[in-house]
Amino acid sequence: MTQPPSIPPEYPEPTGGPAHPDGAQVPPARPPVPGPRQPHIPPQAPPYPQPPQYPTAAAQPPPYPTGQQPPQYPGAGPAPHYPSTPQPQPPYPHAAAAPPPPYPQTSAVPPPGSPLHPHHIDTAHRGRVHVSSRQRHTDATAFGNLLLHLPNFLCSLVVVALVSLILGDFALLVILAWLASGALVFHRPTESTLARHLLRLRYPTPQERATLEPVWREVTARAGVEGRAYELWVKDSDSLNAVAAAGHIVGVTSFALNRLPNGELAAVMAHELGHHVGGHAWSGLLGHWYALPGRIAWRLLRAVTGFLFHVSRAFSCIGVAFFGLCVGGIAFATISTLYGLPLLLLGMPYALAAVGRRSELRADRHAAALGFAPMLAAVLDKLHQQEQAQEQARLAAAGQGGGARMKETAASRLLSSHPDYHTRLHHLQEYLQPAR
Repeated sequence: MTQPPSIPPEYPEPTGGPAHPDGAQVPPARPPVPGPRQPHIPPQAPPYPQPPQYPTAAAQPPPYPTGQQPPQYPGAGPAPHYPSTPQPQPPYPHAAAAPPPPYPQTSAVPPPGSPLHPHHIDTAHRGRVHVSSRQRHTDATAFGNLLLHLPNFLCSLVVVALVSLILGDFALLVILAWLASGALVFHRPTESTLARHLLRLRYPTPQERATLEPVWREVTARAGVEGRAYELWVKDSDSLNAVAAAGHIVGVTSFALNRLPNGELAAVMAHELGHHVGGHAWSGLLGHWYALPGRIAWRLLRAVTGFLFHVSRAFSCIGVAFFGLCVGGIAFATISTLYGLPLLLLGMPYALAAVGRRSELRADRHAAALGFAPMLAAVLDKLHQQEQAQEQARLAAAGQGGGARMKETAASRLLSSHPDYHTRLHHLQEYLQPAR
């Protein structure tokens, strides 16, 4: 038999409870409890534990023993595992706390911490420098040097012409080849050959080049000269000296390289650069080159004359007188034929020495104008002391007194190619005086 569907019993609607805004029924309020009326106390939220306080960024962590790392806080990543008993660790090269090894000094800059020399200069690179459009010129001393070598050149031309007569038809070619050989003065391989075999110069080592090049860049930057146009050479010597050879060579001695502070070394190199800029180096070498045949002929003539004089002495006074008459007749004929030109040759060494002294003063002025006057004065003082020591040692070895030195100085002063110490220092006074 089919049962009718059961119908759930109906419950009375709750009273006294407001309806929920979205239609849900709110359970009825609790019936009042009989008794005295209690004041209404709102419910309080249960207390929660305070979060832990972490150190802020400004707080400093406590110091830890040397060799241990401070612990990592939560959120900073997993902390590395350390053994319970710290073991001594060997120092590794890549340790951050290890200082870098000291490197050897390869320049003229003194090591850190040591006091600087009063003549030390800063050779740090200052960027682009001004390069003058006129790199070199021919000043009055260079022109005078060429002019004074003209008689020597003519005598050499006569010698070459006489020797070339042996070749017959090729005589003119020999003379033209000799005239064109002067261009070899500016030929780089020829310059290197002359510097290596005649001047005993050599190329600097990497350590020496590391000392020379910063100083040379400073000198050429002040002068406005392209420094790469010149070659730096070194001469193994215990004396303080330098040389400007041919057209592109600047050489210094190993003594000047290793014993002088970089400021004084710069003064020496600036002096040699003054010879190149003024044209003294190439004009002197060119004049010497064209005078070489005449010099060789003069030395041969002196040797033959000396031999004949010793032979004539074997025939007593008559032989010497006869020899004198022969030599005098040849000399008079030569002078009258060449219009007195050989007489000029007798005075050429004195004139060339005077021009050489003037060129040295001009080179000193060039170095002083670049700001190296105090350094150059110090170098001249050291050079003067070195010359005095060498002179005293030579006189002591010869067993002579001071009077012999005075006679030698008076006799050779006119033939000296360099001014004396006091003259050079006198011409530097205008650069050594403080600016007003």
